[in-house]
Amino acid sequence: MKILVINGPNINFLGIREKSIYGNQDFKYLLEILEKKATEEEITIDTYQSNVEGYIIDRLQEAYSDGTQGIIINPGAFTHYSYAIRDALASLDIPKIEVHISNVHKREEFRHISVTAPVCTGQIIGLGLQGYLLAVDALKQIVA
Repeated sequence: MKILVINGPNINFLGIREKSIYGNQDFKYLLEILEKKATEEEITIDTYQSNVEGYIIDRLQEAYSDGTQGIIINPGAFTHYSYAIRDALASLDIPKIEVHISNVHKREEFRHISVTAPVCTGQIIGLGLQGYLLAVDALKQIVA
């Protein structure tokens, strides 16, 4: 199985930005736990991070033909307004799980709305970096 994990803007600043919200673990740690999970589960997990909306769309479009069987996406702030990322996700007929490290519903009101969630299979919110690992488990069950 091949899973693509996409992280949007500022996720690369984990461990630096707003530690009270996102925790002390850095982006490198997130990549390490995903790599460990891939090894344990004998699957492939490709990771991608960009602060640029168009690059995220390009990577999603690549997933159409590169053998990706499931997508985990944390669109970051693009969650709330990127109809372009939403349309790219909608174009892909594969399972997609949206992940958010913090509980967006306990935060600013603008974070309560996701334009990308309606075109995803499911959503995991507020469980920290563990949410990514749970999304891997969910995709394994969905694709099986």
